[in-house]
Amino acid sequence: MIEQFINFVIRPPRADYNPDQYLWESEFTLAGRKYKRQDLELLNGRGYVLKCSHYIPATLPENYALPCVIYCHGNSGCRADANEAAVILLPSNVTVFTLDFSGSGLSDGDYVSLGWHEKDDLKTVVSFLRDNKQISCIGLWGRSMGAVTSLLYGAEDPSIAGLVLDSAFSNLYTLMMELVDVYKIKLPKFTVKMAVQYMRRVIQRKAKFDIMRLNVVQYAPKTFIPALFGHASEDVFIQPHHSDLIYKSYAGDRNIIKFDGDHNSPRPQFFYDSVSIFFYNVLHPPQIPATFSSKLEKYYNLGDLRVAAGTDESLLYEIIFGFRAAGNDLASSSSALPGIPTDPRSDSVVELSHNISEMSIKEDVDFLLEQCDPCDGKDVNNVNEPPLHQNEQKEESLPSCSSSNRESFGRCSSLGGGSAASSSAECTENSSSKHQIMLKVLATPLRRIHRRCSPKPTDKKNVVSQSKKPKRWAKLEKAEALFGHRLRLCIRAHKRNCSA
Repeated sequence: MIEQFINFVIRPPRADYNPDQYLWESEFTLAGRKYKRQDLELLNGRGYVLKCSHYIPATLPENYALPCVIYCHGNSGCRADANEAAVILLPSNVTVFTLDFSGSGLSDGDYVSLGWHEKDDLKTVVSFLRDNKQISCIGLWGRSMGAVTSLLYGAEDPSIAGLVLDSAFSNLYTLMMELVDVYKIKLPKFTVKMAVQYMRRVIQRKAKFDIMRLNVVQYAPKTFIPALFGHASEDVFIQPHHSDLIYKSYAGDRNIIKFDGDHNSPRPQFFYDSVSIFFYNVLHPPQIPATFSSKLEKYYNLGDLRVAAGTDESLLYEIIFGFRAAGNDLASSSSALPGIPTDPRSDSVVELSHNISEMSIKEDVDFLLEQCDPCDGKDVNNVNEPPLHQNEQKEESLPSCSSSNRESFGRCSSLGGGSAASSSAECTENSSSKHQIMLKVLATPLRRIHRRCSPKPTDKKNVVSQSKKPKRWAKLEKAEALFGHRLRLCIRAHKRNCSA
């Protein structure tokens, strides 16, 4: 029985797996973006080969450095445990590095040490990432043995940006004594203590570490890294009071989350959301314009303008999604703003503005597509780009999309809670021209969907007449030409104002 208990500590069941089957693919798509898995091998201080994987974006500009979170698995775990971490963190521009600790998974070594030697493996990984110029700051996310490993290493390296500690134990000797009661080993207390002392000597000889020195609570007052603790309330293997003890003695900024489940149960979504927010706040991942440029150029015809060629991407998104704020302003006002153009398509926008505030972003895009459909019989293909001197004259008449305009636009869009008179007056005075440009520049994604053409008013009494639907392909081509023409004018006007 003692030998079984020794193996339970230093030689638990070992994960034997196929990386191509249990890890993310070498190239995969997540949330519409492409990523890749880089497999590599590192040599730790004891001469063992560590099998590692790094999940990164498929393409990354050379002048960008992304933060990285190292996921540390439990005593019977492996790299595959980090699959969920990759799904959570990659969309936030945070790369994920994972490894098989020595004695675990496919790495070299015969025994685990529940964090004692694993912290040296973690040091090897951190040193490797420090040499990578495209890695900025580093965070650690550990579960069970991995949480202890992260805390032990964090006490030695204060440069770590943040720690997520899921189900860490406070003292290995205390844990072993508790497991005797959990598994109902009916032995006198003095016999158990003698057995533990025997186990201590055997573990020192085999795994080269002292179980009495693995007291995590002693390291907590020396660690000042921001930390997020998590523990399942029904965990009987490592009981929740272990995290409570570490939490109380921890020196750095800290927070703790308790959730339903046991030691090995899947973590709830709100815990993953908290982890994502925590790492976003401590790692400060940058925004990557090049990541979205392919999506913009795929759905929008920008002509000779390209996002990667210096175009302000935030301006494009403001034009596309700022129309929603304009609709909210119109919905909060008792009457239409005098700055709204009288074009039939714009009249239709005003008429349907009350529905915009209740639409999702996807529905907003479809709504904009309706407004650019040439339902009034006008041939939009004939809207060719005028000569340069004509463009300059039109640009002078377009309002600026500067930051001051964005601020005033945001303020007007939040006036729905005030009185109707003050809302209408302020919006009319400060932003009629902004509404006009936002309503003129209608973003038209090339969505191959079947939607019914919007009815247009034919007289002042808004008598609706149903017009015949033209062919969908012709409508999309005309909408694309119209949007590209209008968007180019707005962007050039913005650049002229910025240069002035």
